[in-house]
Amino acid sequence: MADGPGADGRHLPRAALIDAYGNGGFRFGDMSHRGSLLCLPDGVWAWPVKDAAEISAAALELVFARGEQLDVFLIGAGRDPWPIPERLRARFRALGVSVDAMATGPAVRTYNILLAENRRVGAGLIAVE
Repeated sequence: MADGPGADGRHLPRAALIDAYGNGGFRFGDMSHRGSLLCLPDGVWAWPVKDAAEISAAALELVFARGEQLDVFLIGAGRDPWPIPERLRARFRALGVSVDAMATGPAVRTYNILLAENRRVGAGLIAVE
């Protein structure tokens, strides 16, 4: 698998519900992946972020490029909540995308609900052990 989202690191060329998480990875779309995920309406990618401190504009570049496809973006920040820096919040606001950060478990559950409702949702999910 190539490094980072958008560099042929795609696992699935469509959105998918997250079936399970933990043990350092995720199960989705009859697949399994160790590491973090970036879930967008047009695909699910490996995401090189291992800790919330690594979430930056560069780490969210693919999200910002697809902002017109999103109404909501969730950040699953690992085991603990994470305050979204104002500079990132401002980027989402400029795109008209609502952003919220929470622990990965609640983010997975919220993402699945919104996706099942056919909402325009994306998520950056940091893997937890």
